[in-house]
Amino acid sequence: MKDDQLHVLIIGFVWPEPNSSAAGKRMLELIHLFKDQGWEVTFASSAAETDHMSNLEDIGIDQVSIKMNSSTFNEFVRELNPSIVLFDRFVVEEQFGWRVAEECPDALRILDTEDLHFLRRARKKAHNENRVCTNEDLLSSKDAKREIASIFRSDLSLIISYTEMDLLRNVFNIDSDLLQYVPFLLDPMTDDEKNALPDFSDRSDFVTIGNFRHPPNMDAVRYLKKKIWPLIRKELPDARLCVYGAYVTQEAEQMHSPEEGFLVKGRIEDAKQVVANAKVLLAPLRFGAGLKGKLVEAMQCGTPSVTTSMGAEGITRDRDNWAGIIVDDPEDFAAAARNLYCAEKTWNDAQEKGFLILNKEFIKPDFNRQLIERLNYLQKHLQEHRAHNFIGQMLMHHTAESTKYMGRWIEAKNKNM
Repeated sequence: MKDDQLHVLIIGFVWPEPNSSAAGKRMLELIHLFKDQGWEVTFASSAAETDHMSNLEDIGIDQVSIKMNSSTFNEFVRELNPSIVLFDRFVVEEQFGWRVAEECPDALRILDTEDLHFLRRARKKAHNENRVCTNEDLLSSKDAKREIASIFRSDLSLIISYTEMDLLRNVFNIDSDLLQYVPFLLDPMTDDEKNALPDFSDRSDFVTIGNFRHPPNMDAVRYLKKKIWPLIRKELPDARLCVYGAYVTQEAEQMHSPEEGFLVKGRIEDAKQVVANAKVLLAPLRFGAGLKGKLVEAMQCGTPSVTTSMGAEGITRDRDNWAGIIVDDPEDFAAAARNLYCAEKTWNDAQEKGFLILNKEFIKPDFNRQLIERLNYLQKHLQEHRAHNFIGQMLMHHTAESTKYMGRWIEAKNKNM
C-alpha cells in the first residue's frame, strides 16, 4: 500500500469540540495533518454526541459510533482494516488497544496522550495537600503505572510538551524511539495578521478562559475570585475581569458579581475575538500538565498574559522572555497584572515576545514533516521496531489476557440484562 493510500482510524475519548477545549483543537490539527497527506481518516468514539462537536463529515471524515466492551468493535475494525490507529488518551488504548492488536496486528498503534494524566492528577493531589509534587509521587502513582503501560504497549506516543518528554525519558526511562514530540501545530504569524490586531489603546478589561469541567481551570477561577482579583480591584477599582469557558458550573455562576467587576460570561463561540479585544489574560494555574492552550491562543491574539510557572510550563524554556509575566505569589501576581494593564511600553514588549515564542516553538511545517516521516518509517520497519520493545510486547500479552476476558465478561453480562 502506498503512503498516500493509508487509512487512519482515530478512536476518540470524546467527539472533538474545538471551541470548548485545547484538546478539541489539537485533535482537529492532527486530523487535518493526516488529510493533507491524502490519507483516508475515520473517527470513531463511544462517547455521546454533543451540540458543540465538530461535524467531521463536512471535512470528509467518516464518523462512526462504537460500543465499549462489545465484539461489534472487533467486527468493525476488522472490516475497516486501518493502516494506522490513533488512540485519543490512554484510557481509550486500554479499552480498545488489545482488540485492535488482535484484529489488525499489522496496524501501527499510536497513542495521543493529550497531556500526561497521571502528572496532572498527582499535582492536583499534592496541591490539595499543600505541598510540592515529587518524582516519588509519580513513581508510586497507580495512574502512572496505567498510563506508562499504555505508552509501552503503543508503537509511538505523541507528547505535547517538552517537559513531559524530559519526564518520560529521565524519570521513567522510556526509550526515545517510543516518543514523538508534537506540540500545537501552528502556522507562523504574518506581519499582516499582527498589524490587524487591536492596539493597546483599543483594548479593555482582563480576561480568563477555560473549560470549567477541567479541574485546573476551575481552581484558577476560584483563586482569582478569592485571592487575586480583590488585590487588582483595590488599585484599579473600575477594572473588569471577564471569565469565559464551556460547561459553566453552578459554583462558577455564583461567582458572577458585576459590582466587583467579576463577570462570569460562560461559553463563547469565538474565543479569539474576546481575547484579542482584552488587554491582559490572567491564568493563575496551580496544577496541570501538557500545554495550556489559552496562553498560546493569547499570544496569537497579541494579548500579554500573567501566569504561573505551571501555566508557562512546556511553552518556552526562556522564562525571562515570556509574553507577559510569570509569577507564583498571589500579591506579586496582582501587581504584575496591574502593571501590564497600565504600562503601554511594557505591554507592547510583552506582545512582541509572544509573537517570537509562537514563531520559534510551534512552527507547523517542521513538526508536521517530522511526524509524517516518523510514521512512514515505522510503517516500513514495524516488526523490527516492536522487536526492540520487549516491555511493550510483555505488557500487551498480559493486558490482552486480562482485559480481553474482563471485556468479554462485561459483554456477556450486558447481553443478559
